[in-house]
Amino acid sequence: PPFCFRNPSHLTCIRIPHPGFGWQYSSGIAEGMGFGAEDLGFFAITGAGDGIGVFMGHTLYFAAKGAITGNEKIKMREQMQTGVLLGSAAFCSGALWQPLVNALQGADLSFNAVAGLTTLGCGSAFFGGLRLFRGVYSSMGMEAVEAPTEGNFKTDANLSLSIGAATGAFVGTDTAYKLSENWLEGVVGIYDKHSMLEGCAIAGSSTALGFTAAQIPHNFMMPRGKSWQD
Repeated sequence: PPFCFRNPSHLTCIRIPHPGFGWQYSSGIAEGMGFGAEDLGFFAITGAGDGIGVFMGHTLYFAAKGAITGNEKIKMREQMQTGVLLGSAAFCSGALWQPLVNALQGADLSFNAVAGLTTLGCGSAFFGGLRLFRGVYSSMGMEAVEAPTEGNFKTDANLSLSIGAATGAFVGTDTAYKLSENWLEGVVGIYDKHSMLEGCAIAGSSTALGFTAAQIPHNFMMPRGKSWQD
């Protein structure tokens, strides 16, 4: 059929929680180093945590899949290079998340406005990172990373929309801002009572939730061969 449903379960359950988990865990590291949520060091460390989470999630998924299925078409060198590309783009969106949310909340916007504009801003940052690092890594000889083209412009944009939605849902973990408007609080709200690992797990579930919410209609609407998953 020209249109098909692509199962996003392997992405949502195995790979997509990693950036939220990594961001939340690295925020604890940043705080332990004395950085506050308005410091450049905090932005850089959480961006790195997000990027490492994406790299690890992508690489470990394909390593496990190759080991379980014995699929010889899975080349770990290529998957690691792809993971580096995705992780580098995730650093951009992850580093932007906190200062962007700070600015939007500082403007006293509604919860929905903060989440929506975070989706747009961080999705754009991820997209910009993909385009930038495609050029950088392909020129460095990473054969698995395709240089920027019109074709991968579209697939990068599609992926970035879903990543943006993941960052927007991540706003729901913040229970200190307009709690009465936060309709995600009951599902992904993080409170002081939660341990570090509990908070990280909840953060990961929030990014998985946002990604899935955007990806499912994408899977139904995109023609076969046009999705970033194909």
